[in-house]
Parts: sequence; structure tokens; C-alpha cells
Amino acid sequence: MSENRSSVAPTVMRLPQYTKADQEEILGNSDDPFGVASTGLTWLPKEEHFGIRLEDRLVAHAGLLRLAVAIGGAATEVVGVGGVAVAPSVRGHGLARRVVTAALEHARTMGPEHALLFCRPPLVSLYKRLGWHPLDNDVLVEQPEGRLVTMPLRTMMTPLRDDARRPSGPIRLFSLPM
Repeated sequence: MSENRSSVAPTVMRLPQYTKADQEEILGNSDDPFGVASTGLTWLPKEEHFGIRLEDRLVAHAGLLRLAVAIGGAATEVVGVGGVAVAPSVRGHGLARRVVTAALEHARTMGPEHALLFCRPPLVSLYKRLGWHPLDNDVLVEQPEGRLVTMPLRTMMTPLRDDARRPSGPIRLFSLPM
């Protein structure tokens, strides 16, 4: 990426799909591009995708997926946010904020009152700056062979509606994590 960037703000676009090649375009070819392989978890692919291109290269992505959950024993749905990625060469320029904000604008049209994400501890402060709140409760997620495991990553939530009340109690995803 050139250091001589245009003063025009990059535009977030809805992507028709997001492939392994797209992910490699952003993060390079790595066995553990998100730094979560040590968790041993199996993840769901996202269904909605948002990205930013600079100089015809995909440099940022955020994905969404509507998920069934129970919060404090009450069945509901959340919009799961995942696959957030920014190319190392353009980090620190607000692209994560742009792509996550655009994804959340779309998430507000999907119905659920809250969005949920899982992140590594070093990213908690970034998501806090973006309006996310860390949850104190354990979150159970499904894994292959019907296993139910406690999410080892930090769980964060943000409201998708002005009138959404912050839920309390344990959370259980009725699926693999996003």
C-alpha cells in the first residue's frame, strides 16, 4: 500500500461473498490469521459481508450471522459479528471502525436487539472504543459431535436498538461460534 493516500475516506461496500482468497488478500497466507487456533474451536462462516477496498485491494472485512441464543434462560436471537480483519499495512487508519460500523448499520435491519462478538484480549480496548461492552458471564457454544464448551475468548455485546436493555445472565449459543 502506498503511504501517499488520498484524502477521500474509504467506502465500505457490501460484498456478495467472502472467500478464503479474500481473507488471504487482507491477512496473508497464515495457518492462524485471527490468532485463535489455540482455542481448538470450529467456527461458522458468516452470511453477510462488508469490505473496504483501497487501490483495488480488499483491505478490511466484517461478517454477520443471525444466531439463536439463550440469555439468562430466555430464548432470543443476536447478530454475530466475526471475521473482522484489517490488512497489517493499513492498520491504525480507522478501517476497523468503518467496516464494523457499516456492518452494524445493516445488523440493525436484521431484527435482533443485540450484536455479539468474541475477541482476543488485546482487542477488547478497540471494541470498547467502538461501543461494545465486555460481558462477565461465561458463554457456552456448540462444537462438533454435540460438545458444549465455554468460549475461551472475551465475549462482547452492543445494542442494535436505542431501547434495547442490556441482558444479563449466562449465554448459550445454539450453534458453533461465529
